[in-house]
Amino acid sequence: MSSKIRDYPGTEVDPKELQAGKFLTTRYETVLRYSWTSGVAISRFLDGLKEGELWATKCDRCGRVLVPPRAYCEEDFAPIDKWVRVKDTGTVNTFSISYVNNDASRRKKPIIVAVIDIDGASPGMGILHIMGGVDPQKVHVGMKVEAVWKPKAERAGAITDITHFRPRV
Repeated sequence: MSSKIRDYPGTEVDPKELQAGKFLTTRYETVLRYSWTSGVAISRFLDGLKEGELWATKCDRCGRVLVPPRAYCEEDFAPIDKWVRVKDTGTVNTFSISYVNNDASRRKKPIIVAVIDIDGASPGMGILHIMGGVDPQKVHVGMKVEAVWKPKAERAGAITDITHFRPRV
């Protein structure tokens, strides 16, 4: 007895029988329309990005400053409603140099993806973003970086309002 039959009792449908039309089938395609909200914490974060600002939440119980902001502290489960503005500078926590696009095709020039610990946030708090304006061989953990923003008129309230992070001079 196959594990399929043991786990899911019933009669297994053979693909050949299905293709031969032995079973009645119905094909139905649906158009799914939906919307979602980003919630209080991320909505305010995205609004800040549109203005060229980085916002974080601060836990009153443990004092941690969280970027991206959260409505609850995952350390002590306390609700958070205090907001603080943090800098748009930081430090490279970790990074990856990639020669592969998101569709698995090869890149001629590498892309550098880094986790940036944001200045003013608690240690280990930051965002994943793209590095630019730097030779891939010169990127290193501990590198001081700054955000490069799109022009205000082009911002949409998205993480891509920061085009990339570059080394601080």
